[in-house]
Amino acid sequence: MAEKSPEQLDRLRRRAAFLRERDEARALRDRIAPRRAKVRQLREAMRRATFHH
Repeated sequence: MAEKSPEQLDRLRRRAAFLRERDEARALRDRIAPRRAKVRQLREAMRRATFHH
């Protein structure tokens, strides 16, 4: 694997932090509004089930 430049490493670190925070926020929302979370999960499942290339 090629060496990554400092800019690439910084971008990857910021992206990882963003994704971690997004997942934490989603988990918090799911605990606060379980019905809304269930609806979101069902919609995502339907989207995956009906996706075509």
